Amino acid sequence: MTNYNWNAQDYERNSQAQQKWARELIANLNLKGVEDILDLGCGDGKVTAEIAQLVGDGSVVGIDNSMQMIELAKEKYPQNKHPNLSFHIMDASDLNFEGCFDVVFSNAVLHWVKDHKPVVEGLYKSLRVGGKILLRMGGKSDAAGILSVMNDLKASNKWEQYFNEFEFPFTFLGVEDYQVLLRAAGFSEKRVELIPKDMTHDGKSGLEGWIRTTWLPYTLRIPTEKREAFIEEVSSNYLGKVPLDAEGKAHVAMVQIEVEAEKIT
Repeated sequence: MTNYNWNAQDYERNSQAQQKWARELIANLNLKGVEDILDLGCGDGKVTAEIAQLVGDGSVVGIDNSMQMIELAKEKYPQNKHPNLSFHIMDASDLNFEGCFDVVFSNAVLHWVKDHKPVVEGLYKSLRVGGKILLRMGGKSDAAGILSVMNDLKASNKWEQYFNEFEFPFTFLGVEDYQVLLRAAGFSEKRVELIPKDMTHDGKSGLEGWIRTTWLPYTLRIPTEKREAFIEEVSSNYLGKVPLDAEGKAHVAMVQIEVEAEKIT
């Protein structure tokens, strides 16, 4: 999983949609309050801390491969004030837990991983027997509209010089792709489905904040002095195709894949 130089504070300000979807997912966990939980790709720790409040007699470990994110999470949610919550730098492909958790939760993270096989195998090892995973990530055809705009700009005379040897960094899997991975790792599949989602942003500035903080594989290619111009062109071209609604909201059609499975032996 590539480690980008995230601006953790900027991401925190522009990740409301991801946080909203995470809370929807948490509601499906049906927690009893005693579980030990791994939050895979915890980011700034806001959602991780909310999960910890739901398991007062359990514990939550948040991991992320971004040092910037983990530093912010530790600063905002220190262990002396959140005794059942801890944060660690760790890559999703290098999990080193053995039977430690009842639940592994992950939201809007694993599409950043090229090869999901070691991730799913690591999840299986991390769980106790009877433990479950609940994952949500970008799925097949995710963000097709915004990607189409960025790819057009990437190939344009104005910007192509900055994208030499560019490799698409995301893995947007389909239902059958994940079913194969689960079975190979030993999981009992409960549910794997693609779910269309409408992501909304507060106008053009909100859309640009999301582009700036989420689409780093594209934006970090551009020199700092030209980066805002690239982001503005992406947003303008996108809104030319998908205009703001009557309330001034920008809409981006997303496709998420949700994965629910259990370790039964």
